[in-house]
Amino acid sequence: MIKPNNIFKLYICCAVLWIISTPGAMADLPAVQSGGQQLPAGKVLVAKFNGVISPITAKFFSEAIEQAETGNAVCLIIELDTPGGLDDSMRTIIKRMLASKVPVVVYVAPAGSRAASAGAFITMAAHVAAMAPGTAIGAAHPVSLMPSAPMDTNMSAKVTHDAAAYIRSIAEKRGRNIEWAESAVRESVSLSETEALKKKVIDLIAPSTSALLDALDGRSVNMGKESIKLKTKGAQVEEFTMKWRDQVLGVIANPNVAYLLFMAGLLGIYFELATPGAVLPGVVGAISLILAFFAFQTLSVNFAGILLIVLGIILFIIDVKAATHGVLTTGGLVAMFIGSLMLFDYENPAMRVSLQVIIPVVLAMGLFFLLATWLSIRTLFRRPVSGAVGLIGEKGDARTNVDSNGGRVFVAGAHWNALSQTPISSGSKIVVTGLDGMTLNVAEDKK
Repeated sequence: MIKPNNIFKLYICCAVLWIISTPGAMADLPAVQSGGQQLPAGKVLVAKFNGVISPITAKFFSEAIEQAETGNAVCLIIELDTPGGLDDSMRTIIKRMLASKVPVVVYVAPAGSRAASAGAFITMAAHVAAMAPGTAIGAAHPVSLMPSAPMDTNMSAKVTHDAAAYIRSIAEKRGRNIEWAESAVRESVSLSETEALKKKVIDLIAPSTSALLDALDGRSVNMGKESIKLKTKGAQVEEFTMKWRDQVLGVIANPNVAYLLFMAGLLGIYFELATPGAVLPGVVGAISLILAFFAFQTLSVNFAGILLIVLGIILFIIDVKAATHGVLTTGGLVAMFIGSLMLFDYENPAMRVSLQVIIPVVLAMGLFFLLATWLSIRTLFRRPVSGAVGLIGEKGDARTNVDSNGGRVFVAGAHWNALSQTPISSGSKIVVTGLDGMTLNVAEDKK
């Protein structure tokens, strides 16, 4: 006798065999993807990016391409506006674009945007390159990564030749203007969108994303060994946004933010050590330092800059304790300012700490420690206000007659035995002139 559960298993096996053996039986089944939402056919994925090319950017671009691939998107449109960034991150992005299974369209937009330096490489590497009116592309000459130690002539030539060869290979693969691509690297030339289209640097000019979709419709794109025709007209657009975690990390990785976190961390630790048990400055300082060091991992940091900033803080602290009348504070300001300029090894201004951030921070730190030093010096000239020495100069009342044989006075809220070289009658005002053990030497206060 066949058991009911065995009959159920038999039905399941037959169904599976029918699905496998029937051509197209799985065509109508929804695909299940892990790690991302499935995009229905006919959708176009749009990823917008505005900022500096960094490791966070490379991760964002890679995730966008992966989402377009797993979601069966018609194409991926990357709306780009960047001043450039890190060479390693740029090459990571380009490698992923070249290996993409879906067409990648780089769209320099909106109006006023640019694809400079690393952005020019990325735009040239796209399957389709487009620009909005009022945008620019170019200025891809490699710069020294260490402004404190500029490249010599031979090294500069090697780096330039390498970058020129790289962009030539990209332009050749995508069928774009090789001569201009090389001049963008060697001569830092830039083009407007109309000039770029005329010189065959880009493929399209579109004023909006919807206009771009209309222009892309029916366009043939070379995807390695095969050519596919895009069907984008009327396609549903879905935006791919950076995850909130990456957005936070992207903000922290900004050189200006990383610098402020580092300075806040140092100050927090200093205040915690200066006032043990305060807790809050130590907690805030520790968190700020950890976040700053995370940002330093994604940026090229000059450790000489870090050491100079730390030296500046140490000089400030020593000046407060040793009271060198501001000499060490001045030295600390110089060390901190130079260290701030050297902190990040980039000649590109977008990848360095802005002077508009450095100057206020250094001046604020300097003024704070100068004030602390001034208060420390002023305490040296103040009369003691506590202890036995602090009683000298205090005023009070004679409660009995006071002479060389003794008497009683009331000073600083207490009764004291007192001596006086000149007789003082009871009830007179007195002033303390000295101290002998627990006996006060007083004189009549005639003021």
